[in-house]
Amino acid sequence: MKISKTQTELLRRLMSGDSVAASSLRNDLVEELLGEGLLTTRDHGSRRSYAAIDTVALGAFVESHFGGLKIVDKVRLTRAEIASETGDSKLVMVRSCPGFPVNTYEPISCMLNGQEFMVNPKEGSFLFVADWQSFLVPDDVVVVGIENMENFRMIRQQRKLFEQCIGTVRLLFVSRYPQSMDLRSWLQKIPNRYVHFGDFDLAGINIFLTEFHAHLGDRSSFLISQDIEERIAKGSLERYNDQYMRYSRITSDIIEVQALIDLINKYHRCYDQEGYIESVYMSV
Repeated sequence: MKISKTQTELLRRLMSGDSVAASSLRNDLVEELLGEGLLTTRDHGSRRSYAAIDTVALGAFVESHFGGLKIVDKVRLTRAEIASETGDSKLVMVRSCPGFPVNTYEPISCMLNGQEFMVNPKEGSFLFVADWQSFLVPDDVVVVGIENMENFRMIRQQRKLFEQCIGTVRLLFVSRYPQSMDLRSWLQKIPNRYVHFGDFDLAGINIFLTEFHAHLGDRSSFLISQDIEERIAKGSLERYNDQYMRYSRITSDIIEVQALIDLINKYHRCYDQEGYIESVYMSV
């Protein structure tokens, strides 16, 4: 999506914590930001404005989709360098912490900056890989992308689900948060199989199809449990209605994903992936 200088300035204002008039933002940009859960609406009588729910998350989204909207020279400066030059490290949007979180429930020997790097976080913690360009994992490891942070933190409480759907192979879990292109760029560099574990709704399927499958092709798949129809049948009607207008035409040439889309449209309901944490607790 290309945006004008005026829209660029409005995004900068949102990232700085200001609100902007609803009529000033392009409709397609508003729809995308609302769909990603990045904006909140504020009503002032007959007037309406938008504000960022989380300025850091909005900044990461802007970095991913628009290259950061930097107002300095295209040389990538650190915040320290900007502060040295201008006295204000917040003058522009520069990512201080590129990369993505990783997790696993068994040790995996990886490589980072040419040296062995053991990924083995203790329960209740995870690691953050900043130098992702030099991060390598064994070819037999399956990379599992988890959409929601609660599921990402609590992978051990979902182990049975992963073994049922993926098998007893070594798994490295990664998170899409913060929203940037780093994770996808890393996945494109490595040969490993990728499994996407997201919400079972039209928006979640769209994320998989547009942000991952479109770039990774046949080595990417969407995790679907055997009892998904039973879960969707008891899912959220409100979520479905909120998403339907935007994603009503979504289709997939992946048979399993299209079957999931058909189920969601059949029951007019969606299901949050967090539900799998609770079910595993109950089965222990």
